[in-house]
Amino acid sequence: MPSSISSLAVVPALCLIPILALAGPLLFRAVGALLGLYLRKKTDGRLSHILELTEQDEKKWREGRRSSGSSSSSGKDEEWEEVDTYTDGTSGNGGKGEADWDGVVGFFHPFCNAGGGGERVLWAAIRATQQRWPKAKCIVYTGDHDVNKDAILSRVENRFNIHLHPPTVNFLYLTTRHWVLASTWPRFTLAGQSFGSLIVAWDAFSLLVPDIFVDTMGYAFALGLSKFLFPEIPTAAYVHYPTISTDMLESLDPTSTVGSQGVHAGQGTGTRGKAKKLYWKLFAKVYSHVGASADVVMTNSTWTMGHIQKLWGPLRRSNRPIAVVYPPVAVSELEQEVEVSPQSEKKREKVLLYIAQFRPEKNHQLILQAFAEFVKTSKSPAAKEAKLVLVGSVRDDHDSKRVYQLRLLVNELHIKARVEFHLDASWPEILEWLRRASVGVNGMWNEHFGIGVVEYQAAGLVSVVHDSGGPKMDIVVDVEGGFTGFHATTPSEFAEGFEKALSLENPLEVRLRARESAKRFTEEEFVRRWVREMEPVIGLNELKVTTEKRKV
Repeated sequence: MPSSISSLAVVPALCLIPILALAGPLLFRAVGALLGLYLRKKTDGRLSHILELTEQDEKKWREGRRSSGSSSSSGKDEEWEEVDTYTDGTSGNGGKGEADWDGVVGFFHPFCNAGGGGERVLWAAIRATQQRWPKAKCIVYTGDHDVNKDAILSRVENRFNIHLHPPTVNFLYLTTRHWVLASTWPRFTLAGQSFGSLIVAWDAFSLLVPDIFVDTMGYAFALGLSKFLFPEIPTAAYVHYPTISTDMLESLDPTSTVGSQGVHAGQGTGTRGKAKKLYWKLFAKVYSHVGASADVVMTNSTWTMGHIQKLWGPLRRSNRPIAVVYPPVAVSELEQEVEVSPQSEKKREKVLLYIAQFRPEKNHQLILQAFAEFVKTSKSPAAKEAKLVLVGSVRDDHDSKRVYQLRLLVNELHIKARVEFHLDASWPEILEWLRRASVGVNGMWNEHFGIGVVEYQAAGLVSVVHDSGGPKMDIVVDVEGGFTGFHATTPSEFAEGFEKALSLENPLEVRLRARESAKRFTEEEFVRRWVREMEPVIGLNELKVTTEKRKV
C-alpha cells in the first residue's frame, strides 16, 4: 500500500476534529483558521508558479494557433470567443464581465482518468467553466500518477469528444488516494472511506488552496474540511448519488416496503443487523452535517435531489436551493450514428438489450429470471423470436466470477440458446447492438440517474426499466402525451413489460417519442444548468475579494 509521511502525520490531527467541535465553536473555528493560514502560506509559491506557467502556456498556445491559421480574424480562438452562449443573459458573478474573473477553481476528483460517466461530468463542467470564464484557472486534484497532462487531455478527447483549453487546465497529483479505496477498509467501509477522503482532501489543500472548491465525486467530508479550514472559500458539490440514503436504511428492515431491494436487503435483523443499522444512522447524521456545508449543491437526478434534500436540506445555511443538473449524455452522437426511421425499423430485431457493468447492484439475475418467464409463458410471436443480449465491462476477478455465475443461471433456466454475453464490447459494437435491438432494459433498483437508459432512448429503443430512481422519475416518462417505455419491479412485471414492448402496433412512433425525450439530457443542456449554478459561487468569491480589499 502506498503511503507518505505527510499523509500519515495528518491522521492523528484529523481525528481531533470531532473533539474540537465538542470543545466549543470558538476553539473549533480558531484551530481551523490557523490550519488554513498554514496551508495558504505553504502553497503560495506553487500558486505563483501555476499562474506564471499558465500565462506562458497561453502565449505559446496562441502563437501556435496563429502560425497554423486556426484563429479567427479578431485574433481570438473561435472556440472560446462566445463565452456567454449558455447563460440566461444574467450575471451572478458580482458584476464582473464574463471574461474578467481570473480565479482558481479546484476540482476534487481523485480518479479523473477513469473514463466513466462521473468523469464525463467533470470534463464537461471544466469545459463549461472555461467557456463562461476564459481567464479562470481549473485545477484538478487527481491520484492518477501514471499519466501526464497531455495523456489525460488526449483521453478526454478520444473517450468523450470533449476539447478543453489546455493552458488553463492543470493537474496536481495526490499521494494519498489509497485512503478512499474500498479495499483499504474491509470493515466499516462507509466511515473508513469518508475518513480517508479527509486525508486526501488535506493532501489536496497541501498542494494548493483554490479560490473555489468543487467536489465532483461525492466526497462530502472533503467539503466539510474545506469549510473548517477556509470558511470564506465558496464550495460547490455535484452529487451523483448519496453515500447513504433513507432507502438504504429502510432496506435493512425486511418488513419495510424496500426490504427486499438492494445488496443489503433485510440485513437489519439480529444483534449484528441492529448494530449495522445504528452505525448507518450515526453515519447518516455526520454525513448530513458535512454535506450541508456546501454553498451550492447540484444533483444528477430528481431521485438524488430528494434524498440529499432530506439529509442535507434541514441543516443547510445557504439559501440557494438544491438543483438538478442532469449529466451530459452523447445524445447528438447517437442521433447521428443510429437511424430511427421506417427504413431502419425493418432492420430491428426482437432483441432485448441490457448494457451495464457486471456489478451486483445491476441485478442481472432479475432480468434473466424475467426473460425466462417471458419466453416460457408468453404465447405471442414476439416471444418465439426474442433474444436477450447482455453487454458490459468486466473490471476484475469479482466481475469475472459474477459472469460465470450468470452463465450457470442461464443454463439452469434453460434459456442458453436465447441469451448472449458480450464482454468489454467496443463502442462500435455497442452502436451496432443499439441499431439492431428493439428494447433497452435496466434492472437496477434506485439507479441514481441512468445514462445507459438515456442512450437507449437516443437510439430509439423502447425501455423497460426498474420502477425506481432516475429511470422512473426523470427518463422513462410520458412525452407529448404518450409513453416512452415501461416500468417494472418483479420478474413477472418485467416479463409483462417485455411482452408489451415487443408487441407494439406502432413501435416507430414510440421510438421517435423516446428520442425526443432524450434531448432533455444533451451536453448543451448540462452546460446551461452548470453555468447557472456556478455563477453565484463566482459571486461569493468576488464578494470575499472585495471585502478583503476594503479591509486593506
